[in-house]
Amino acid sequence: MIDLYYDLLDNPQRLALWGTALLGLLLGGLIQWSRFCLLRGLVEQKQQGNSLKLKAFLLAMAVALAGSQLLVYLDWVNLGQSLYAQSAPSLPLLLLGGLMFGYGMSRANACGARSLVLLASGNLRSLLTLFCLALGAGITLSGVLAPVRVELENLTRLNLPFSVLPQVFSLPLLALLLFAAFYKGQLLQSPKNLLGGLLIGLLVPIGWWLTGVVGADDFNPMRLASLTFIAPIAESQQYLMLSTGTRASFGVVLVAGVLLGAASRAVLSGEFHWQSFESSKQLQSSIIGGLLMGVGGVLALGCSFGQALTGFSTLALASFPALFGILAGAGLGIRRHQS
Repeated sequence: MIDLYYDLLDNPQRLALWGTALLGLLLGGLIQWSRFCLLRGLVEQKQQGNSLKLKAFLLAMAVALAGSQLLVYLDWVNLGQSLYAQSAPSLPLLLLGGLMFGYGMSRANACGARSLVLLASGNLRSLLTLFCLALGAGITLSGVLAPVRVELENLTRLNLPFSVLPQVFSLPLLALLLFAAFYKGQLLQSPKNLLGGLLIGLLVPIGWWLTGVVGADDFNPMRLASLTFIAPIAESQQYLMLSTGTRASFGVVLVAGVLLGAASRAVLSGEFHWQSFESSKQLQSSIIGGLLMGVGGVLALGCSFGQALTGFSTLALASFPALFGILAGAGLGIRRHQS
């Protein structure tokens, strides 16, 4: 036991990955318990006038923003080195990717993170969604669509004066999010949604801290990252097939932790039960939704977690068109398929 302790201290990446496993366990359990989901929030707001889950998501955005910017203020991490902080992003592709992801999310009736939690609770429809998401992300990241993606990115890049907003903008954004989250006080009357949003939002800066502080190594540093699920789901599928020739990454460990955490909570609460397809329409929606989320998530550099929570917490300019696209695409899909 003592040898393991010193081995972890001598290997920052291994220590960070153990921390990531715990992070994933907590996230999976919290999502399964609180039913935290941006799509559910949008659907319930439109169909029932119930804004609780949407307010919980806004609270998570606020907590993620505050915690992440505190890390920057303390000079613990440099979020300007994250994937989202791009000085010459392709704004059209970010918007298009967001639209595709949001629409696909509404077709599949779950985002990537929520699909992992549903699968861990026995929903076999989510297994097909995740497989198609990983396929779509893989062919766009490094497969047959990768050259097209790279060419389109190069043709549509726009040089920006800065890649992230000055930190002073975090204060009005934080105030706006908190006002929207607590307006009329409904969230205060729902402990499950309140705690779900608060704790899940807190996990975003913890992710930055694990990769940027715990995993820091002058010779072999970890890539700065936090909660996101498009590339990690694709990496996890590849890792299952090629694990003898690759090493587990932050994303792979995060996905495994979410699955295990959600499954543990589902079993212990008696909520685990097998579910399958009830119609060919559900099958079609899982396939189309998964593919759209995979391709769109790569173009948008993230998902409803990766951009709406993690990317937004960096104040990266590239996150705003992607987030707008996700919301617009989800809204379009809800009107067409869930009304």
